[in-house]
Amino acid sequence: MTSIRRRGLLAASGGLAAAALAPRAAEAQTRWQVATAYPDGNFHTRNLRAFVEEAQQASGGRLQIQLHSNASLLRMPEIKRGVQTGQVQMGEILLSAYGNEDPFFEVDSVPQLVTSTAQARKLAELQRPYVEARFNRQGLSLLYWVPWPPSGLYTNVPVESVETLRGLKMRTFNALTNRFATLAGATPTLVQQAEVPQAFATGVVNAMVTSAATGVDVQAWDFCRHFTPIGFTRTKNAIFVRQRDLAALPAEAQAAIRAAAAAAEARGWAASDTETVNQQNVLQQRGMTIGTPTPALMEGLARIGRIQADEWVAKAGDEGRRLIDAYRAAVA
Repeated sequence: MTSIRRRGLLAASGGLAAAALAPRAAEAQTRWQVATAYPDGNFHTRNLRAFVEEAQQASGGRLQIQLHSNASLLRMPEIKRGVQTGQVQMGEILLSAYGNEDPFFEVDSVPQLVTSTAQARKLAELQRPYVEARFNRQGLSLLYWVPWPPSGLYTNVPVESVETLRGLKMRTFNALTNRFATLAGATPTLVQQAEVPQAFATGVVNAMVTSAATGVDVQAWDFCRHFTPIGFTRTKNAIFVRQRDLAALPAEAQAAIRAAAAAAEARGWAASDTETVNQQNVLQQRGMTIGTPTPALMEGLARIGRIQADEWVAKAGDEGRRLIDAYRAAVA
């Protein structure tokens, strides 16, 4: 056999070997999809993107994650089920939007229950085991969660008391804000964040209660003149993964994801406090009037909050009462 022929056979055999190895290399890399309903500029989405990048890098290239933002793949009500069924591997939801499924998902939406970051941290600490247990039963694993900045009232008139809200058509985003609107004498309408501008433009709603961050996302200055910060709630976004997909990764990749999630949670809580100030300033710069809540307004909100706290406990049962009692004892 000539040396030229030998070289040709060696090259051919090398090519066949590379071709045989190629599928294995492809199989070694896992591809995940993650869905969120929030736009790219939102601090939650920025934090999620940083988490994705850190998790990919820490996995040593074994994991590739594609982020689908702004409800481009799944709408908010579809995301949790989408993860459970394997349509996507990870998702981000406003946890309280699933309060009809389980009351422990919505406790952070009880009005005026949490009025500071320290209180929000304590509630999250006590709430977490209950949420993790429920996720586990559904084949999901909570990776991290981050609160929104405190909510406020968006209106076209100054809000002097709860009576000011009577008769308004209020955009709501979960069952407890729906109930709040009803108790305040407003007409509640559930509207997803991405649909808020259209809802105001068409007259479906003319007021809302949400954070300054959401107000900036939807350019609230185009349809509201007043923002009144009232504390109200510190609802949380939860980022979670299907347990089956997480367990399929090598142990070191799973550990890398958990570490990136812990970093994202710490980073997100700090960012939420920063956004509270920064985004409220943006609203003011865009021409909105930032109101100061009156004592009458805060008294009315506290009254509604007590009603809703009692209603939540009645719905959540003994476990719910233990959670609320532990929380109130911790922040007293």
